[in-house]
Amino acid sequence: MITMGVNEIREAYLRFFESKDHLKMDSFPLVPKEDNSLLLINAGMAPLKPYFTGLKTPPSYRVTNCQKCIRTGDIENVGKTSRHGTFFEMLGNFSFGDYFKEDAIKWAWEFVTEVLKISKDRLYVTIYNEDDEAYEIWNKKTDVGASRIFRLGKEDNFWEIGQGPCGPSSEIHYDRVGIKVNSVEEFIKAQEEDKIIEFWNLVFTQFDKDENGVYHKLPNPNIDTGMGLERLATIMQGVNNIFEIDTVKNILEKISSISGVKYKNSEKSDISLRIIADHVKGITMLISDGVLPSNEGRGYVLRRLLRRAARHGRLIGIKDAFLTGIVDEVIKMYKGAYPELEDKKDYN
Repeated sequence: MITMGVNEIREAYLRFFESKDHLKMDSFPLVPKEDNSLLLINAGMAPLKPYFTGLKTPPSYRVTNCQKCIRTGDIENVGKTSRHGTFFEMLGNFSFGDYFKEDAIKWAWEFVTEVLKISKDRLYVTIYNEDDEAYEIWNKKTDVGASRIFRLGKEDNFWEIGQGPCGPSSEIHYDRVGIKVNSVEEFIKAQEEDKIIEFWNLVFTQFDKDENGVYHKLPNPNIDTGMGLERLATIMQGVNNIFEIDTVKNILEKISSISGVKYKNSEKSDISLRIIADHVKGITMLISDGVLPSNEGRGYVLRRLLRRAARHGRLIGIKDAFLTGIVDEVIKMYKGAYPELEDKKDYN
């Protein structure tokens, strides 16, 4: 495995799928367009829903992008765990009625093992327990090995949200500690202990679920994949925490220099440093996409992040206004991928 920075991983992923005839699209803004069902974009496929449902014709039947996302459902865990964050980036490759399982699986394995050069003996694959087709492809079209393919139930490897398009999924997992698991039970236990982590989810959208819960085959099945860039970066950089990957680490160091509080000095101050780093990323991205603080809706999400970041600044001894200086560091780290940050620097 090679060591790669966040910006390098992002570029390598997009370049790889461009080589597979995918159209590289820019990230959509965090504010959804023509979609009242979402407050903010919270998944890589969310802005592409009109293409999946057929309401709009996609600019290409093969698309790849890195999508900015915001989720605040686990905001109370941010800074306290190794993996929770409010802002994150989701790498994705999508097929709208073009290629299906075989190409999606083969390309995923090629990217992980040949581009990223992650050791095959550290990788496991899970599939939906009834998806024999996916099993055959993994087992015969890749060299993952049958002993490393595990069948899991609907709660783990089947994607659906109420009625509408849905389907089985297949996930690629990384063994962080070099253990060997030989059964589904051992695999699940290693997952629960955070020894094995999932980092890429391939969704095979092949059914349409009706109001009676009946699954009908779609005439043109789709591919929807999602890989968390921050989680992948922890693997590629050999760290156990999304706050220790290169881009976020630089933001943390900026906060430390402003506050005079060193990271890893105490768990209490570390939590505050991580919360500030995460929230300022989200704040910067939201404002650059036109969101303003308010008492409701998207503006309330932004206001909440601002207030939490400011409060944790005070908890580590920062008395003056300080967020602007950290925004500058966020822009520096992410402007290559999101040039609108530099364009709207004064707006932030």
